[in-house]
Amino acid sequence: MRKITIAIDGFSSTGKSTLAKELAKHLGYAYVDTGAMYRAVALFAMQKGYISNPFFDVQSLISSLPFIKLVFKFNSDLGFAEMYLNDVNVEKEIRTIEVSNYVSKVAEIPDVRSKLVEQQQQMGKNKGIVMDGRDIGTVVFPDAELKIFMTASANTRAQRRYDELIQKGDQVTFDEVLKNVEERDYIDTHREDSPLVKADNAIEIDNSHISKKEQFEMVLKLIKID
Repeated sequence: MRKITIAIDGFSSTGKSTLAKELAKHLGYAYVDTGAMYRAVALFAMQKGYISNPFFDVQSLISSLPFIKLVFKFNSDLGFAEMYLNDVNVEKEIRTIEVSNYVSKVAEIPDVRSKLVEQQQQMGKNKGIVMDGRDIGTVVFPDAELKIFMTASANTRAQRRYDELIQKGDQVTFDEVLKNVEERDYIDTHREDSPLVKADNAIEIDNSHISKKEQFEMVLKLIKID
């Protein structure tokens, strides 16, 4: 059976990763969460003291890029791959609101994007992959057979993210999360290098008022495999 590339782009907290994981599992495809890669670089910058509000030593981060090793390792107990930064599992650390506050700033640096896009393209050279992020259908895999662009209202996305963080035990407020969502939207859509835009041939899905199951079934019908 012919394998294809599925590119899922969209705004933060639209459930891109959840959908991508479900599709990959259903199809027997590899799954790559590119957002985790950028989050890991942001975490590295935080650990090294390269970034803190409003300070950002961009040149030091760029100089350190050759020393940043990012690897996905499959966790059979969880059923998906976790992010390792320089051989350390950072899956939990990269999902915090602190990392969320800096990830878009890190992701807009051309040198960072160039390094990660190259890795992402290498991961998908044999197809049979589901990848989600901000520029998958426009930059990483412009020839992907299926492109999805996910969106939802800022309030809806902030509520989802807030509920998720509270469930994990993080001490955050809804207003704090909403501000983060809106700031990330602005940075993601206004950066000069690979801004978040809907690819010309992408299918847009607004999931503000549909369930995860409805969304999954909707996308599954769009997949054409000979």
